[in-house]
Amino acid sequence: MITITDAAGEKIKEVMAQRNVEADTVLRLFVQTGGCSGFSYGMALGDSTSENDRIIEQHGIRVAIDPFSAAYLRGVEIDYIEGVMGGGFTIRNPNAVQTCGCGQSFRTAEDAGQAQPCDDDATA
Repeated sequence: MITITDAAGEKIKEVMAQRNVEADTVLRLFVQTGGCSGFSYGMALGDSTSENDRIIEQHGIRVAIDPFSAAYLRGVEIDYIEGVMGGGFTIRNPNAVQTCGCGQSFRTAEDAGQAQPCDDDATA
């Protein structure tokens, strides 16, 4: 369903170690409406899952994905890239037909989501 690259797996484990998370902690990967292109990605560490979540494990990391998000995340690759301005996670989504310049927002051919402006006033 999803792929976590070696670099992303190492960085996720590093973050988890820095935060001293419990052994049963999961990485929740999700999609929500909004963002410049209609949908935006999210990742969060947590300790709760739902019986409807899809749970996968890669690199020793348990990943929870809710049913709504699963439809948009089929085939995604999560990577971590270091650059001149620092590092960050990237998501390559084969379902996306349009993405925002920031890489955090997308739309699919079947669903445009609910786009919102990228400016700072939209989040205030």
